[in-house]
Amino acid sequence: MAEKTKLDANYTVKKSMGMGTIRVIAYVVLVLLSLMCLIWFYLLFINATRAHSEITARISFVPGDNLIDNLKKLFTSTLDFPRGILNSAFVAFASSILTVYFSMMTAFAVHAYNFKGKKAVHVFILAIMMIPTQVTSLGFYRLVVDTLNLKDSFIPLIVPSIMSPITYFYIVQYMKSNLPMSLIEAARIDGCMEISILNRIVFPLMKPALAVQLIFAFVASWNNYYMPAMILSSSKKRTLPILIYTLRSATEKDKDFGFQYVAMALSVLPVIVVYVFFARKIVGGVSVGGVKE
Repeated sequence: MAEKTKLDANYTVKKSMGMGTIRVIAYVVLVLLSLMCLIWFYLLFINATRAHSEITARISFVPGDNLIDNLKKLFTSTLDFPRGILNSAFVAFASSILTVYFSMMTAFAVHAYNFKGKKAVHVFILAIMMIPTQVTSLGFYRLVVDTLNLKDSFIPLIVPSIMSPITYFYIVQYMKSNLPMSLIEAARIDGCMEISILNRIVFPLMKPALAVQLIFAFVASWNNYYMPAMILSSSKKRTLPILIYTLRSATEKDKDFGFQYVAMALSVLPVIVVYVFFARKIVGGVSVGGVKE
């Protein structure tokens, strides 16, 4: 018996040592992968502080002293980058808020109500995800320009974001696991209206999922080049991706890599700020206030 106990103890020690080794290897791999992902952002911000001649000469991991000059070039450029930043911010914030709220509303309707054709509606919404944007872009363009006369307007970039099948699918799956029907039924018994249930009960419970989707929707809209380039034509309404593309397509004589890198750094910075602001909401309050079925 004593020998068996000793063997079991040795096996437990070896197993724990093996698990510790695997954990160390996993941490090392994760750190290396993180560094591989972050090094390019670091170089982007470093090059934003360097002059064109320094960037073309060699790669450097040390910040330069040309940041102020690059920023002056950016804000005094004929491309009007400050207006482009404001245009992108307006479109991104408006479209992401509409995407998240109306997707939550649609997901709540499919999750909380039983009606004829419920499964067909769900399948139809998911089927839309399989259609690439480029396939419908010609029809969308003709509808916007010829029928609605909304050429060079922000409306076609914001209003269609109400329908986001991917956001809907994520939220409805989240509701199935974190929004008990007994909570909704209890609110109805207490005389709460459906819109109040959505805004005062469902919305607080969905904050982690909505924060994640808000980040994704904001990043997608902020980085969107295809649709703004197709709809917008005037220089005053150009978004940041269009301006950066215009800057990068300059001739070799007019190219200034320091100018380009500081423009790209400013385009990445708001995305990082949005993520940092909402990241703390992702892990907290997953089912706060919920009840168990």
